[in-house]
Amino acid sequence: MGHIVLLGDSIFDNGAYVRSGEPDVAAQVQAKLPGGWKASLCAVDGAVTAGILSQMARVPADATHLIVSAGGNDALCNSGILQEPARSVAEVMARLADVRDEFARNYRAMLDAVLSRRLPTAVCTIYDARFSDPEEHRLVVTALSIFNDVITREAFARRLHLIDLRLICDEQDDYANPIEPSVKGGDKIAAVIVQVVADNMIFPRSQVYAR
Repeated sequence: MGHIVLLGDSIFDNGAYVRSGEPDVAAQVQAKLPGGWKASLCAVDGAVTAGILSQMARVPADATHLIVSAGGNDALCNSGILQEPARSVAEVMARLADVRDEFARNYRAMLDAVLSRRLPTAVCTIYDARFSDPEEHRLVVTALSIFNDVITREAFARRLHLIDLRLICDEQDDYANPIEPSVKGGDKIAAVIVQVVADNMIFPRSQVYAR
């Protein structure tokens, strides 16, 4: 028997964004698990990467697998940089480098805490989201690549499995709003989480899941 624990933000804690009566991601994971398995939600809507540390205190003692989706709110907190004036491309890159360095420090500290439980762990990229303005969407996706580079590097350096939400939530109706998963998107995310766990996460190498 297994017990999957979901850590992170509203990618998992999306109950407030689906229609009344529709399941959130945790419920969708639970529905896809074999008999005797459990899924628990420790993720909190609005949490930044540093907030995962407090979530770890609520991880059940019988947890067998940890799935982490974090970083989207860190990016959101820094989204104002897209509107700041700059005198050169180098100045823009320096500001983005500062944002990346801070996120990398926070993400590494978070992973250190999560992996201290010595449980099979997988992490998620930040998906591209869906903004109605094509130019805004283009800028956001470009900026998110900085955060996703940190996530993928840390996952591969630690031989963790990576769930690439950019390729999983790839249709407009996968989103309840520009940045939250709909019940359809949640179902796709849940299916991949169950697949990751079913494929046995103890092998000492990274695998990327995109469907």
